[in-house]
Amino acid sequence: MAGSKSAVKRVAVEGSGWVLTLAGLAALVLPGPGLLLLFAGLAVLSNQYDWAARRVEPVKEKAFETAEQSVQTWPRIVGSTLAALLLAAVGVVWILQPAAPGWWPVRDSWWLFGGWAVGATLILSALLALGMIVYSFRRFRQAESPTRADSTT
Repeated sequence: MAGSKSAVKRVAVEGSGWVLTLAGLAALVLPGPGLLLLFAGLAVLSNQYDWAARRVEPVKEKAFETAEQSVQTWPRIVGSTLAALLLAAVGVVWILQPAAPGWWPVRDSWWLFGGWAVGATLILSALLALGMIVYSFRRFRQAESPTRADSTT
């Protein structure tokens, strides 16, 4: 019995690692925290696979580098925040499913296909993006503030 529990646990952990990794790869080109999900998936898979363990640190470094760059300037912060809020708004519209507009060139069934699941995913991605902006700001911008104050005095 103990052997079957460990096998089930291994399959569940490995399965979640693969899901996170694949979601991260998809989110590199779709809205969402791609590098963060990829890092999490590789971290989970690194317990089972040497190839994943070798890739965890480079992906982690790239994720932190990207996060730091995203909050280097106020236009980037404002732009990223507005993009995340726009993504959330699109998610709300997707959930509400308004009628297809007159200019829509294909069948109405292709207008906002996927229903509430797509809208909820868009909103979740927006919330994750806003969370990452706040995290990056607190970690990289606020960490720099005392150094800047010391260098100006």
